Amino acid sequence: MKVTNRPILLVEDDQVDMMSVTRALKQIHVSNKIVHRENGEDGLNYLQDETNDKPCIILLDLNMPIMNGIEFLEAVKSDDRFRRIPVVVLTTSDEQQDKVNSFDFGVAGYMSKPVDYWQFVEVIRSIDAYWTISEMP
Repeated sequence: MKVTNRPILLVEDDQVDMMSVTRALKQIHVSNKIVHRENGEDGLNYLQDETNDKPCIILLDLNMPIMNGIEFLEAVKSDDRFRRIPVVVLTTSDEQQDKVNSFDFGVAGYMSKPVDYWQFVEVIRSIDAYWTISEMP
């Protein structure tokens, strides 16, 4: 993903999924630092801390405690400082309303988390391929 090697912000409450994302990124040789936060509130606090590097991309789960993914999206996309950071939803949710809400708040992509690890690696590889060739403002 690179983009001057800025970090990837992973907002995910499930430890197994967090480890799967981290492992998959290493598997495909993504060298960006991964910053993990367990809910939307912690993710937002990370973004608002001026001492932190802004991420090149946010990988977001929807179903989390304290502040869920939709609430996080609403906060991020309504803030001029963060609205241009691409957000890709990685979720197990099959709810059509979650997809509608996510796109209403400007997600760059919405992907289901496959149960099979190798399929999961391919999902992460596709995200990496797209954002590696995309030009950012």
